[in-house]
Amino acid sequence: MTTDAPPTAAPYGTPETPRVAVRGEARLEFDPEIARIGVAVSARGTDRRTALEDLTHRNTAVLDLIKSYGDAVEKLETGAFSITPELTRHGRAERIRAYHGRVHVTAELSDFTALGELTTRLADLDLTRVDGPWWALRPDSPAHGEARRQAVLEAVQRAREYAEALGARLAALVELADLGAENAVGYGVPPAPGSMRMAAYGAADSAEMAPALDLEPQRQTVYAQVNARFTMTPPAL
Repeated sequence: MTTDAPPTAAPYGTPETPRVAVRGEARLEFDPEIARIGVAVSARGTDRRTALEDLTHRNTAVLDLIKSYGDAVEKLETGAFSITPELTRHGRAERIRAYHGRVHVTAELSDFTALGELTTRLADLDLTRVDGPWWALRPDSPAHGEARRQAVLEAVQRAREYAEALGARLAALVELADLGAENAVGYGVPPAPGSMRMAAYGAADSAEMAPALDLEPQRQTVYAQVNARFTMTPPAL
């Protein structure tokens, strides 16, 4: 008993219809569109209620300050929250000496002028730590599409040059495969932060606000890679 198997296409072309396979790459730089900062608010009290009330007060002050910048803040999120007892030895036993509270807040801004002033004012608050900024492009930024277009154009140009070197010309596109989806860094994973890391642990004695930081946005590099296969006319060998 025999079965008729479907014909398989020649993966490497034929003498009459040769194929050329190339890779197109693009690496472009763009100005960042958003910046994220992390804020850690701390509190300490001799009992749980005191620590919690102090932490609530400080957290409210931080949120109100960030919200006061209006449309410059695109996103504001509260992350981890904790109240931890500090134990100390008392004879053969242990007892709670104090309670430490901490809450983490993340803010995303699109106005980089406001960013420098906000980070300075946050770092000027008591028991407040500021980390960042993490610069990034939006997931739907036109920069990603521009990089992909450049990668495709490079693949076509490279294939055309190979064909012309053989005295042939490109005939048709057989396959276009995007390689970036397998190795790209996800949007949720931020790049390395800038050098800014500030903390305020003492009381703010001066009523005058500290001068705003002058932050230089970090240029963002966008990569794109494609594999392309074309058919071409028979070469003039």
